[in-house]
Amino acid sequence: MSRRIRIGIDTGGTFTDVVAFDEETGELTTTKTPSTPGNPADGFMNGIEKVLGLVGLPPGDGSAITAVSHGTTVATNQLLEGKVDRLGFITTEGYDAILEIARQSVPDGYGNSYFWVKPDRIVPRDLVKSVGGRLDFTGAEIRPFDESGAREVARWFKAQGIDTLGVCFLHAYANPEHEERMRAVLREEHPDAIVSVSSEVLREYREYERSMTTLVDAAVKPKLSRYVGNIKTRLAEYGGRSVPFYVMKSNGGVLSADEVVHQPITTVLSGPAAGALGAALVAKVAGFDKVLTSDGGGTSTDVSVVIDGEPTLTTEGSVGAFPSKIPMIDVVTVGAGGGSIAWLSPEGTLKVGPQSAGADPGPLCYGKGGTEVTITDAHVFLGRIPPHLLGGEIPLDVAAARDGIEQLASKLGLSPETCATGVLEISAWNQANALRQVTVKRGLDVRDFTLTTFGGSGSLLLCRLMDVLGIPTVLVPPNPGNVSAFGLLTVDVKNDYVQTHVALANQLDPAAVTGIYDALTSQAAAALTKEGFDAAEHQFVRTADLRYFGQAFEVRVPVPAGDLDPAAVAATFHAEHRALYGYDFSGDDSQQVEWVNLRVSGIGPIRRPEIKRHAPPVEEVALRPSRNQGASRPVCFEPDDGYVDTPVLWRPDLAPGTVVPGPAIIEEFGSTVPLHPGFTARIDEYLNIIVTRSNA
Repeated sequence: MSRRIRIGIDTGGTFTDVVAFDEETGELTTTKTPSTPGNPADGFMNGIEKVLGLVGLPPGDGSAITAVSHGTTVATNQLLEGKVDRLGFITTEGYDAILEIARQSVPDGYGNSYFWVKPDRIVPRDLVKSVGGRLDFTGAEIRPFDESGAREVARWFKAQGIDTLGVCFLHAYANPEHEERMRAVLREEHPDAIVSVSSEVLREYREYERSMTTLVDAAVKPKLSRYVGNIKTRLAEYGGRSVPFYVMKSNGGVLSADEVVHQPITTVLSGPAAGALGAALVAKVAGFDKVLTSDGGGTSTDVSVVIDGEPTLTTEGSVGAFPSKIPMIDVVTVGAGGGSIAWLSPEGTLKVGPQSAGADPGPLCYGKGGTEVTITDAHVFLGRIPPHLLGGEIPLDVAAARDGIEQLASKLGLSPETCATGVLEISAWNQANALRQVTVKRGLDVRDFTLTTFGGSGSLLLCRLMDVLGIPTVLVPPNPGNVSAFGLLTVDVKNDYVQTHVALANQLDPAAVTGIYDALTSQAAAALTKEGFDAAEHQFVRTADLRYFGQAFEVRVPVPAGDLDPAAVAATFHAEHRALYGYDFSGDDSQQVEWVNLRVSGIGPIRRPEIKRHAPPVEEVALRPSRNQGASRPVCFEPDDGYVDTPVLWRPDLAPGTVVPGPAIIEEFGSTVPLHPGFTARIDEYLNIIVTRSNA
């Protein structure tokens, strides 16, 4: 019988995580391989080779691969690092300064705007050009498109050697004709240019946000296109045929590689989105409906909120300094990963992150030339992680970590144990503050949630997070280091379409709104058909952005299929507004509801791996020591208590129903859970570790 293997690959800053799903047997196989920052495609292909070997296929035989889904940080890292090449911006005549004007808002922390220096624009003023022609907000033409001016602008950019361009004309969301004519001119006059037009990237009003989103799309397009094209070619060579290749999008869906190169901005939160979805599914199956996810990697920790199995979406996100007004899972990222560097401020205080040692050279204990203390060095010095990674595949240099901690401690006048614990305490508070941002700042009580920790470093500080935040329960999934890669196998193909349609509720034309929804649905259906889904498989979700008249921001609410019922949609809006802001105007006829944006998501469902239930053994199973480290090792949980002899257990040997009292260390292939004194771990029927306080 021929094998059918579907693969999920998540490329992180330190490791590339791989999960293979056997579509015939339903079995999952997980592994990791070091990332290759110089060329991430090398780590990608190494991961495929490794996981196929684990499922028993001969080296170089990719014929069994039915599809590959990939979470990539190429676009994310490019924006976070600010590595944006020279861009050109073409806009409507008279609006050349739209990027300079931006929004009249000063970032948090700057109480007085005199102390805030506006950052550099993504396109400097001298590379902004305008073209005559004007539409009104309905899309009607006020002044005709200036063809000769457009050709002059196109030739100017070609002469300057600017090959990446963003085009955003006023009110193009209502009528894309002028932008399409500009693109046609560029194809004739500057055929080598890579062009993004706002009416395709974001068909939504607010000119600054639409301009920025279009320019970010253009900025990441060259690098992402090269990367995706390289992997697609190597996959075809490996499999001997064109292997279906999907890339994770920020909105919680995937898209084929052929299409994603035309929508590169949709991948800016590719990896974190996959992790949130994978953790959401695991927690939902385990019976938890209100969940916080915390994905700890080598460079950062990503946190999000999941309610009833669905992560929260937003269109008000940003990556680094760049606002990107596209649908994305509401993820907050903090520079607190295993490779985050501990350093001294000019005032002599201890800081941790956001700088990271990454995968190369990595922490001191990697023995690859690292020179600065990291969070991983603190963990290995305190005995909380073993002196190796990946079940023994990567040995760690404990002595190098110890020397680094001792040198840092001497500068601070602290004992090495206090210094290492302080590094981890700062990291825990950084993570706790990120979790507060997605809960407390959104009107949610963090204590009502179960925390799901995953990623290679995500579970190392879970006991401190429980103390800091008052969280009652933490869930650690099986193979936590591979949850993002697993999440890629649970994701449907998904495309989002939006059309601005501003109208007060008492002036709303249901027929016009229905017509727009039908047009958006037709676009979604055409895209799903192109992706290979039969019409019978197509699923569509309608939503709308509503607000009270005079408000600056909207609330997204569902719009049920079938005949439009504006009153029912308004009632849902009132309820959502009250949940978010604590009040609504449902009984006040003088305060009108205003419709702003209409949205349709087209979904092509895929077969998800089943999370298997395991019955507890008939007889009690004795706790077995870790097969790599023996029965125990000295671990420091509190500096005042010093090192205490702590049981070290191997997680795959822990049967459902097993209860582990702290202190203990629970190890597995890609992750470790340090269980502090006063906490208890229980293995549930889905092999999750459920951590609670011992006196709970």
